[in-house]
Amino acid sequence: MDLEKYITNIPDFPKKGIIFRDITTLISNKDAFKEVIRRLADQYKNKGITSIVGIEARGFIFGAALAYELGAKFVPARKKGKLPRQTYSVEYDLEYGKDSLEMHKDALGNNENVLIIDDLLATGGTIKAVIQLLDNFSSNIKGIVCVIELDDLKGREKLAPYPVTSLIHFKGE
Repeated sequence: MDLEKYITNIPDFPKKGIIFRDITTLISNKDAFKEVIRRLADQYKNKGITSIVGIEARGFIFGAALAYELGAKFVPARKKGKLPRQTYSVEYDLEYGKDSLEMHKDALGNNENVLIIDDLLATGGTIKAVIQLLDNFSSNIKGIVCVIELDDLKGREKLAPYPVTSLIHFKGE
């Protein structure tokens, strides 16, 4: 199945010169969504993954389904102020400012095998922030998964030495 055909390209959103890669058309197609989860699960089953860390918000969609398929738990990495218990927090740079992500301090146990998931890899800043959050735990990052990767932005380079899996690649963005 050609998953790229289920991504809608929206030119000049959210600003002129940007092509927004809309995944809502992919997740609203039950066969395409199922295929994404199947492909990711096939790559990571029998790898001992115990936790999937999904990045707010679209990483939750794929992360929860993948956690279910792998028999792992799902751990949200959320925007500041959204989690009710004690959290670890990390601030990171955006194109025009800063943001922060948080995880509950009791989200992971010792030596858990973690897979990080988000819908899109662009510059890598958000995923790098999650890696910094995971430094607070004695867990093992086994990989990073994104449905879409914007290759020309070279976000993958910021994520070394962790293996990165992306299902759909766009060049020339």
